[in-house]
Amino acid sequence: MAPRILVTGATDGIGRATAVELARRGADVIVHGRRPERSAPVVAELRRLRPSTPEPVHADLGDLAAVGAMAAQVASAAPLDVLINNAGVFETERHTTPDGRERTMAINHDAAVLLTHALLEALCAAPQGRVVCVSSMAHAQGRLRLDDLDGGSSARAYSGYDAYAVSKLANVLFAVELARRLAHTRVTANALHPGVVSTKLLRMGFGMDGPESLQQGAATSVFLALDPSVASVSGEYFSHCRRASPQRAARDDELCARFYEESCRRVAVTPLPAAAERR
Repeated sequence: MAPRILVTGATDGIGRATAVELARRGADVIVHGRRPERSAPVVAELRRLRPSTPEPVHADLGDLAAVGAMAAQVASAAPLDVLINNAGVFETERHTTPDGRERTMAINHDAAVLLTHALLEALCAAPQGRVVCVSSMAHAQGRLRLDDLDGGSSARAYSGYDAYAVSKLANVLFAVELARRLAHTRVTANALHPGVVSTKLLRMGFGMDGPESLQQGAATSVFLALDPSVASVSGEYFSHCRRASPQRAARDDELCARFYEESCRRVAVTPLPAAAERR
């Protein structure tokens, strides 16, 4: 049976390249986008490769209610083999979601936390579920403050790069701690750096083009989603399809656990129990 894979942010850039390559390799890819007019051409492209490509799903990832509704739609359709939390933004000015969360953290991290937990039952029903979190080498510059994950309230003091780096560090810490708490299941969780790729985000946030193609940027996500060699690998950080070393915070077990608990609180989901709590 073909693996069924949800890719968030699949209408553009690395997400679209990831979806296309997964379909080319025989996966049934569920395309996520904000609006139907954005997802339609991607789905059409995938169906030329895989006529069985499922219907797309839509949600503004800054809206927790919309994320929850999308998760329910995905979970009701069929078991899910892989969730690729790919969607990301870089905000040059501080914006907040309707419930007051800083938009970069809300979209790049909070949505992934909620979506992952809402789809865990479906992932656990798969022969070997996988959660893939697209981070960035920028995570190494992230400085996490558990008491201020929304970066304060002053627009004047806001740094788009700092907010992005913290959100990418959040992706890594989440994957590491999620892997620990899923160790007794068949579901793995890993994070990755896709490369320095010429995307809209890179041009907007960093004012540059990258040396790597969209296809190269998609390669590590595809590798972690499908490759048999990493079927049982969990809690790791990858770059260019190889294990790499994340920043020191990812090796701080206590910080990862506290951050995971706070992340769950932010999106009102029940944290998975730690290993000690399952005894």
